[in-house]
Amino acid sequence: MFGTEIHWTTFFYLLIDTVIVLFAFYQSRKLNRNSLKRFLYLGLLFIAYNASGGFLPTESFPGPLIIQYIITYGVAITLCVYIVYYLYKEYDFVVLAFRSSIRNLAIVAFGGFIILYLIPYFFTTSLNTARLLYTVPISIVAFIFLGIFYKRISHPKNPNSFIVRRNKLSIISVTAIALLPICTVIGDYQWITFTIMNIAFYAISVIEVDRHLFFLENKNKLYEVFLFNKGRTEAINESEVINGNLTRREIEIAVSILSKLSYKRIAEDLYIAESTVSKHASNIFKKTGVKNRTQFTKRFDSK
Repeated sequence: MFGTEIHWTTFFYLLIDTVIVLFAFYQSRKLNRNSLKRFLYLGLLFIAYNASGGFLPTESFPGPLIIQYIITYGVAITLCVYIVYYLYKEYDFVVLAFRSSIRNLAIVAFGGFIILYLIPYFFTTSLNTARLLYTVPISIVAFIFLGIFYKRISHPKNPNSFIVRRNKLSIISVTAIALLPICTVIGDYQWITFTIMNIAFYAISVIEVDRHLFFLENKNKLYEVFLFNKGRTEAINESEVINGNLTRREIEIAVSILSKLSYKRIAEDLYIAESTVSKHASNIFKKTGVKNRTQFTKRFDSK
């Protein structure tokens, strides 16, 4: 299309992603939520991925061909790492046993690109050789990570339908990341590669829509919490109920606490550690001016 390498499917995804990002930008200006800003960054990375991978390489680009591949691979690697970071930050998906897992994942991805792709290319001047040397071992690492991720969040204890949906969609997103190196090995088939990767973005978008609906469904339990937290006595609209000082993860924990669930049960429902629930609960109590769970439920229990 347009005298470039971009396939019509990639251009279509580019348009869809742009619409989603513009809508998210409008919502972020309206609600001023940090989590929406993170979603915006994610969407912008997908736009950059579709644009760079779709339009490059091109003969009209100045400089050596390898520069174009550095750009496309760099954007793709950044996107994959950010998806994992997003899942970690938004949903507490700590996949590996150490807190530096995101940083180490980035080091492996970018370090591997330098050692296994760029250095072999400068010695052989063969893009195919460099691509194979990089993508094959990265594929193995990616599927090991996928296996750990699946095992981490797919246990069946006390299934909560909202969380189960989220986890299944998150697995789809991480699977797309794991498949990207394989798609690169297979060859330059944009309609396959970009379809798989954009499914990851759409899965996360569905998670965010589902989470917003979950908040609306449980707004009655949180009305008094946000009313107190904002120091108001007048009525507040739905967007303000959702837009309190609590993070969206803290809102989920608050809903569970007001539903009389134990920390252990909340941890099992949300597929996170009980200590993580306790940490979020402490932040909730601090922000709402109470000392403990008992005071919280007495003050904010729905009538």
